[in-house]
Amino acid sequence: MYDWLVAAVLGIVQALTEFLPISSSAHVRIVGEFMLPGQDPGAFFTAIIQIGTEAAVVVYFWRDIVSIISKWCKALVGKHDRKDPEVRLGWLIIVGSIPIVILGLLFQDAIEGALRSLWITATMLIVFGLIIGLADWVGKRERTLEDMSWGQGIAYGFAQALALIPGVSRSGGTIMAGRFMGFDRPAAARYSFLLAIPAVLGSGFYSVFQTLGNTDDMVIGWGPTILATIIAFGLGLLVIHWFLGYVKTKSFAIFVWYRVALGIVLYILLGTGVLAAT
Repeated sequence: MYDWLVAAVLGIVQALTEFLPISSSAHVRIVGEFMLPGQDPGAFFTAIIQIGTEAAVVVYFWRDIVSIISKWCKALVGKHDRKDPEVRLGWLIIVGSIPIVILGLLFQDAIEGALRSLWITATMLIVFGLIIGLADWVGKRERTLEDMSWGQGIAYGFAQALALIPGVSRSGGTIMAGRFMGFDRPAAARYSFLLAIPAVLGSGFYSVFQTLGNTDDMVIGWGPTILATIIAFGLGLLVIHWFLGYVKTKSFAIFVWYRVALGIVLYILLGTGVLAAT
């Protein structure tokens, strides 16, 4: 029964942190270490429960997604204007997804092993927290998604790939890139969500496929993992709605200070032996 409790808590943590620029993988890793001393919930578990939060993105942006895919497909066969902003957005999401796929496959062993050290997580929380704060401060707040160039789309993709390192944050990395390139906060957040769909769902289902043939790698069983995924989906819908409303009028300062504070606390807990790094 304890595995079910752990999974439920981690599902809640995943939903509360996936869409905020504070790194869901870091929080799942940290809370998992507290609840399962000496055990990492695992990259597999993290990837699978992210399917739940990403399903929430698909539901929330369903009309946008259907419109983009429909127009992109029609444009591909010459039945729609290829200069339509949504057609272009479809291509940009495809191009922007390439870096994380390539880097994820090339560095899979490190991502599932060495990079999950909590020392690295603490460092990334602080360093990228400060960079996000800088990006939000210097951002020109002028561009919308219709202004995005191919180069900017690729830059977004590499920024998303940084999230392969726990502590960086997928939304944090892409929002950081967007703000540095002058996109306003709502545009940066919206594109961050849309860009994550192929990468997160691909990673999650790839992990499912891998785990089906080797359940020994699972720290938490399939039943609790599915529960965590369902919780992440339901609560994730509420968090998306709140966050998109928040960024219309507020800066990312609160998330920057939270990241720095959490990173410092994590350093203290690791240094005093309360938490194990691996």
